[in-house]
Amino acid sequence: MNQILDAVRAGRTSLLPLLIKRLTLPERRALLPELTALRKEVRDWDWARRREHGGVASALLVAGAGCHTGAAAAAAWIGSRDLAEGGAARGSSRWAGLLAVLGDREPAWLGDVAHRLAARAVTVEDNYALIRELIGLADCPVPTTDGFVHAWAEDMAFGGYPRSSHHLLSVALREDPRAAEMVPLLFQTAEPAATLNWYVDPQAPDHWPSALTALVREGIIERRVLVDGCVARLLRGGRPGGLKFYQVLLQRLDLTPAELREHTADWIAMTADAPSVLAGQAQQVLAGLSEAGELPAERLAEMSAGVLFRPEKKLVRAQLVLLGKALRRDREARHVLLPAVAAAFGHEDTALQERALGLIGKHLLPGDEELRTELGFQAELLSPVHRRAAVELLGGGGGDFADEPPYEEVLPPAPVRRRMPDRARTLSETVELVAALSRSGAPTVTEFESALDGLVRHAHHDRTALATALRPALADRWWATGDRQAEAGQIHGLELVAAAVLGCVRAYDLRPGSVPQGAGYHQNCVHGVLGAVVADRLREAAHHAVSGTLPFLLATPSWDTGSLEPRELVERLAAYGRLGVRPAPVDFAQALLRVRRDPAAAEAARALGTREGERLAAWITTAGEPPELLRRVREPDLSLRGHWWGRDWETMRRIVVETAERPVFQAEFPQSFHKLGRPRTGNGHRCYWVPDDAAYGAVLPEDRETQAAWLLPEVTVCAALDGRGAGARLSRLAELGGPAGPAVHLAVATGLGARHPEDRLAAVDALLVLAARGELDTALLGQDVAELLRLGTVKPNRLADAARTIAATGAYATTWAVLDGALPALLAAGAGAARGAGELLAVAADCVERSGAGGPGPEGLAAVASRAGSSRLVTQARRLRAALAAAEPEAVALVS
Repeated sequence: MNQILDAVRAGRTSLLPLLIKRLTLPERRALLPELTALRKEVRDWDWARRREHGGVASALLVAGAGCHTGAAAAAAWIGSRDLAEGGAARGSSRWAGLLAVLGDREPAWLGDVAHRLAARAVTVEDNYALIRELIGLADCPVPTTDGFVHAWAEDMAFGGYPRSSHHLLSVALREDPRAAEMVPLLFQTAEPAATLNWYVDPQAPDHWPSALTALVREGIIERRVLVDGCVARLLRGGRPGGLKFYQVLLQRLDLTPAELREHTADWIAMTADAPSVLAGQAQQVLAGLSEAGELPAERLAEMSAGVLFRPEKKLVRAQLVLLGKALRRDREARHVLLPAVAAAFGHEDTALQERALGLIGKHLLPGDEELRTELGFQAELLSPVHRRAAVELLGGGGGDFADEPPYEEVLPPAPVRRRMPDRARTLSETVELVAALSRSGAPTVTEFESALDGLVRHAHHDRTALATALRPALADRWWATGDRQAEAGQIHGLELVAAAVLGCVRAYDLRPGSVPQGAGYHQNCVHGVLGAVVADRLREAAHHAVSGTLPFLLATPSWDTGSLEPRELVERLAAYGRLGVRPAPVDFAQALLRVRRDPAAAEAARALGTREGERLAAWITTAGEPPELLRRVREPDLSLRGHWWGRDWETMRRIVVETAERPVFQAEFPQSFHKLGRPRTGNGHRCYWVPDDAAYGAVLPEDRETQAAWLLPEVTVCAALDGRGAGARLSRLAELGGPAGPAVHLAVATGLGARHPEDRLAAVDALLVLAARGELDTALLGQDVAELLRLGTVKPNRLADAARTIAATGAYATTWAVLDGALPALLAAGAGAARGAGELLAVAADCVERSGAGGPGPEGLAAVASRAGSSRLVTQARRLRAALAAAEPEAVALVS
């Protein structure tokens, strides 16, 4: 046995088969503990012995495989990653050694090992050559695992072991004795083998479809196997790119009429649920069957139920054409097919609704009263203008419009602000919250402020008790280990205050007037300015937690948005006066920025008789007025050209909003607040700072206009370039306090044209929040959208998607009010051809029809509607003009 261990340590793999074969099975098992111990030793070797590691690991792999007598244990040893990484992953000498020590085992045992190795998804590709040889020795069925099938496909395509790499795919498949077993498995894996799509020319001899169809012609593979396999795999669905192989293979097989008929149910299922391209191909197959008289009316109606429900207009339009042809061939089929046509009544595209209604009117006969009644009930899904036409065609089943109630605007309810907890957290609750937030990442405003106030309160009451409770809860933090105190700039967030309580931060760094944490970093970025304010507040709180001078914080919000009620601040200042406590400068400054501007509370603030009371009274009357905004269109700098974000930004026309100087910040606020009051345009340079929105957004919770002006460049990048994520902050911005003026409306208008759907949806949320709170100026928003359309910042097709989403909530009148002001930019001469203009007009027409809005319509509508032709733009312009002309002036009630 020592000879085997010596050979393993020397990395002499070639000696091991002969030495191991001399041992009995009990002797082999007895050697396993020593081999296992050596394996652990080798695993712990450092890089200095890396060269030695490879040979020893390869020898260990062969020795352990020969000494294990159980199939499961042998497979686990062979498939281990630490031993596989020791030598060449596909080296023939490695497989030769393994086959030599395993070759004397029973065939059933070898087959068991092979199947277990094939079931190890991580290593099956590396061990494919060994598995293939073991299957040959055992003469057992091939494994059916996805990993083995993928490895076999790659081996066939690229000529792996034992074939030469220059062999062709077609040759490899013919020479493989197990090809008939393996080919059907290509259609059963969860994901298609990657090699199936690597050949891009379907006519190439080594393209998989070409090679497989050749096997069918030669009788090696049954044709039914490929046909049924492709159809079954396409029915399962998946990513369009992953289905390409099966689609091409079906095309190469050129199915016969009998094969097409046999899979009628499968084609119908594909038209309902498959990706658009595949559904279109299945639709063409069924159309051919229908024209050949091979598709009964009942099956065509079943197919239509799925297709007409799809959003793709091209598929729906083609299906209506197919139904029209079938009705012309067999008028008696109308009792089955016309109810199927009515399924298009619920489609969002009113042009398709009109086409379906026209098809019914063309084929409905005077005596079809029962059918007419059935169709009349489905007509309730039509848009209002088409429902009126349906009543004339179908009778009263479509609804009685004379008795319809006036339109009521239904808006989603406005978000409800939540009060901060009325009582202070207990010591145990505070410690638990601080410990949780130190590990969970970005907290909410409620969590952050509750924890911060709790630390200050309990440090004032009994710092020793607080430290005793905090120490075990934060024992795993890096700054809590060792005897050396950390610098304040090295500890972030609430942990700075907790570290100060525990004495783990230098008190020198916390003294008033010291450099704020994070000062000097990202100061040209608004996120960095907000970060400096938050850091300065935390540093001040940490200082007072050590000294115990503050009984509580003044700036703790009243609401979860970060806003503070002025009367609560007055009460806190009064309590400070009774206790003889001077307000902390940063804490009081933050309280002013959070206080809701209510002039009615100014008298109570002045009655305090303190300087802070006078400042509060001035702030909520005059000094706290939001800054003036300067808006202009920035012309591009044509001297800068390029494709990276910065230069694209510089060479783009866009709207810029600049905040004016606020001298009050420079005169009365601490230094870290000064940059909040300086003019800022948001230069749009790419910022890699990921802000803590909970803490940073709560710095100015009562000044939405300033925050919107700062956010505008990021939202513009989301609309005009490839930015992402700013929309989420836009939806939260709408819930804050302060005026919702031009900057907020401009930011929302820009977000409605964002490139990515999630950002557009967030802008829709922001618009609906403003509307529900009665703060939305639809005329102003429409003007902003129009200007952004002219500049090219917002694309019509993206705006149409956002407008359709707003309208779908029931806010048809609100949507039309915005579009009424935006459409002139598209209807102007030369602008009508913009992509998506027709879609936008369709949404506008739908809103007018449903809300009953009237009026002259946007400027330029009559000119576009009077053009010749039947393009979508002209058709929808005519529809909008007709809807406005037919609408009666009605009062619109807002229900929120």
